[in-house]
This record gives sequence, structure tokens and C-alpha cells, in this order.
Amino acid sequence: MDRARKTLMRLAVPDLVSNSYFPAIAAVELGFMREEGLDVELDLLFPVTDAVAALRDGAIDFLAGSAHAPVYADPGWQDVQLLGALARNMYWFLVVRPDLDVERTTLTRLANVRIGAAPGPDLGLRRLLAAEGLDIAAAGVTIEPVRGADAGNVSFGVTAAQALADGRIDAFWANGMGAEVAVRRGVGRVVVDARRDASQAAQFTFPALMATRRTIRDEPEATAAAMRGIARAQSELRADPGLATGVGRALFPAMEAELIAEVVARDVDFYEQAISREAVSNLVEFTRASGLTSGGAGYDDVVAPAAQKLWA
Repeated sequence: MDRARKTLMRLAVPDLVSNSYFPAIAAVELGFMREEGLDVELDLLFPVTDAVAALRDGAIDFLAGSAHAPVYADPGWQDVQLLGALARNMYWFLVVRPDLDVERTTLTRLANVRIGAAPGPDLGLRRLLAAEGLDIAAAGVTIEPVRGADAGNVSFGVTAAQALADGRIDAFWANGMGAEVAVRRGVGRVVVDARRDASQAAQFTFPALMATRRTIRDEPEATAAAMRGIARAQSELRADPGLATGVGRALFPAMEAELIAEVVARDVDFYEQAISREAVSNLVEFTRASGLTSGGAGYDDVVAPAAQKLWA
């Protein structure tokens, strides 16, 4: 029996009913990791700032989350490293109530609004608004978690869409599933699609698979199997986004299950496991400018050298 089969390993995501980390979710649910020799249990662990602390402390083995998440628990990139991208570019949407007088080109008009955003992802919005010249505090803009988003097996984006419908917030910053639900229900309007944004904001961060240096060193077969499973999921979903529906029906509420293939189909051109040096440079600058780190980090500090050899 090879080493990857000896132990059931845990892979966590900070949002399950979402397209954000879907290649990792699909790799588990469609059996691709198992076929690569790795038995994996998929867990929901929200927010990503807590999830990366659990990864650092050994409570989970792998995390599919935001590429900048490690520095919340490990500012010097001493314990946690990226293994590969789940997709390119920052992947959240700014969705506002339909009557709010703001567009992508007029974000500085935001004033006295309540924006729901999860810890970790909120940093991307803060940096984006700062780059546009908006003084968040002076404008009376609050960016805070949505009440109830941390309760059990829920989706932040879908919970945020409901909060927008209820009038508890004026806007939210969340995944494509949350944006799709809000738009379909007529309660929200997309102002920023970060992944496709023409500004530097698209390059702030990206979804990635990560593990501790300890796991990378001690479980090389398991690490490689996880990466192969995700690479296969990316490839299969690029070829047939409809595969996402079966995953959704197994894990998601009914409405979101029927929407996931369409949402994934929009993302498949970004499904790429390799992490470029430019992406890491932008990521490091984002964490530095955001005050999460004080120094620089090299490419091999951020991205595990052993993983780089495994990219297709």
C-alpha cells in the first residue's frame, strides 16, 4: 500500500456552496483524489483566517482558500506554502442593492453603506476601494461579516444575498454563487467582477491549494496525489462544466445545485494550476500593502519547490 493510502486526510474549504474553490471540491466529490491514491474528507471551516490557523496547527492537512490566507497565521511563510492555483485572479464580486447609485467607474460615490464581507476576502475589497481613492472611514462605509454566515453548514455568499434581500446590508463582497443568486432574485446588481477587472485588483490574490511544510516534507505522495486530483478536476471541468451539476446536487441546496454548472462554465478559462512568478510578486505586494507582512518573500518561500515540479 502506498503512503498516500495509509491515512484519511482532511481538506478544508472556507465556503462549500461556492464556485470559489470548486476544483478542490470536485476533485474530492468526483473521486479524482481517491483514484490518485488519496482518501480525503472534505470539511467546511469558516472563515479562511481560522482555517489557515487550523492548517498551521495540524488540525487539517490541506486547505483550498485564498492565496494570501497563510500570512494571517504565518506572516513569514515559515510554516504554510502554496501547492498550486485552483484558478487565476482574485475571484470575488461586489454586489449592491439595485437602487444604489454606483458603478465600477464611480466607486468613490459609495457613502454611508453597509457592505458584508468575510474575514480574509474583505481585504481585497479594502485594497480595491483604497486604490480607487475612497477613504472608507470618511465615507461612512462599513465592511463587516454578515450575521449568521458562521452558523453551521452555510455559504457566506448565499447568506449575504439573503441579507441584501432583507435590507440588513446595502452591498456584499462574495463569491460568484452569491452574486448569481442575488442577481437571479432581483435583489442585487454586480458592480465589480474582480477576476475580470481591468485594474491591478485582479492580481491581488487567487484561490489556491496549500499545506504546511511538514506535510509537504513528510507526505510527498499524498501531496502529489492531491495536486493530481485537482489538476484532473480542472481539466475535466474545462471539457465539461456540466459535471459540476452532479457535485452540486450532492452537496448544495436545490437552487444553487442547478446554478453551479453555469457559474463554473464562466470560470473554466481561468482554471490553471501553475502559479507564475508575477502572480507571487503581486500577492506579496498585496499582503505588504495591506499591513499583513512587513518584509518581502521570495517565490520559493511562497510556493513549495516540490509542488512546482508537479504542475502539468
